Amino acid sequence: MPSFNPDPQWIAAAVETPFMALLAWMLHSLRRSIAQGEANPPERECADLSHQQAALERTRDDLAAFKLEVARTYVPLSLIRDVDGRLTAHLIRIEQKLDEATRAAHSTAAQMRVLAEDR
Repeated sequence: MPSFNPDPQWIAAAVETPFMALLAWMLHSLRRSIAQGEANPPERECADLSHQQAALERTRDDLAAFKLEVARTYVPLSLIRDVDGRLTAHLIRIEQKLDEATRAAHSTAAQMRVLAEDR
């Protein structure tokens, strides 16, 4: 009775073959659907476009809901408070810098007006 000692290359080929067949089938299906999509009349494309936009909007809403659920469930409240505090501090610093820049711009504009009047 001969014993079969499989070579690692034979095992890899046996595993990869179904995946390659699946990939070929997927490519064939994709090409066929693209070809059918090109054959669609313009009014059908408009309907498909509105359907796709509605589906995209639903997907965005679902993603936003999922992000909120993840934030509620998996992130500790102390971490959320810490991030909120740091973000608030950064925004306050940015606001202060903008206020300083606005005051400087107003001051410069006023000085320019005075110089223009003196001439």
